[in-house]
Amino acid sequence: MKRLSIMGLLLVSVAAPVPAARAAEPVPVTVRLWPDGAPGAKGDTDADQPFVQIWQADPTTAKGSAFVVCPGGGYGGLAADHEGKQVAEWCNRQGITAFVLHYRLGSKRPGSEAYHYPTQLLDVQRAIRFARAHAQTYGVDPARIGVFGFSAGGHLASMAATLFAERPAGGTDDAIDQVSCRPDLAVLAYPVIMMTAPATHGGSRKNLLGPDGDEALAEQLSTNLRVTADTPPTFIFQTDEDPAVRAENAVAFYLACRQHKVPAELHVYERGRHGVGLAQGDPVLATWPDRLRDWLGIRGFLD
Repeated sequence: MKRLSIMGLLLVSVAAPVPAARAAEPVPVTVRLWPDGAPGAKGDTDADQPFVQIWQADPTTAKGSAFVVCPGGGYGGLAADHEGKQVAEWCNRQGITAFVLHYRLGSKRPGSEAYHYPTQLLDVQRAIRFARAHAQTYGVDPARIGVFGFSAGGHLASMAATLFAERPAGGTDDAIDQVSCRPDLAVLAYPVIMMTAPATHGGSRKNLLGPDGDEALAEQLSTNLRVTADTPPTFIFQTDEDPAVRAENAVAFYLACRQHKVPAELHVYERGRHGVGLAQGDPVLATWPDRLRDWLGIRGFLD
């Protein structure tokens, strides 16, 4: 009986299906935005030289659209995983190519100095121009390039969506800089919008403007006040109980879009902390990327 039992186990083992080999995960390509050195750079480390990690959509499922993704971090850090890599992977699953932007920060990093406005605006404008200038290389339609930002990265994305006509002092003037930096749409996730009291996020304001940033500049960079009829269509996600970046920020930008007849969609969930990213571990909040996908379909990003 013991021998029969062993033979039975052997038969079960032989009959068990062999797992299929996993498809190789996409490997992003890293490219510095200014190969000869970024304007105003104070060193040559990755903290001084902004770059994009390019997650190209599978050519067999690519939709020809792209996002420049701006992770958050209060302009003092970079949440490059759950607001960068994971977002790029989500984009790829929708057939969208992602350019994850590593922009310069307002807090001093090991081996590098702090950078304040307008450096961050220069960086995001350059990233959009880079994506558009190299659209053919990455299989992207230059008329379907959006900007996607979280928290302080949401503020950066909102600057890209409202200040695209501005050319900050200190920029370059090469061939890429001749290309438009206006995004074709914007996605703002729990964004910092206001740089003035009482709804601003103090850390983002300090890191962006510097410790002595004045009120005139803070008002100038409160992007709800910079919306015009030329601001691209915008999708906004927020939670009501967010204690770090108050919902007044998202609502103010949405209302500004309404005032100027800019197509916009706002989703405010009651529960949820700040910085949830795609909220993959929350059965309720995890539905917000589904609402975004629906909206992207309406806007032609998934054609």
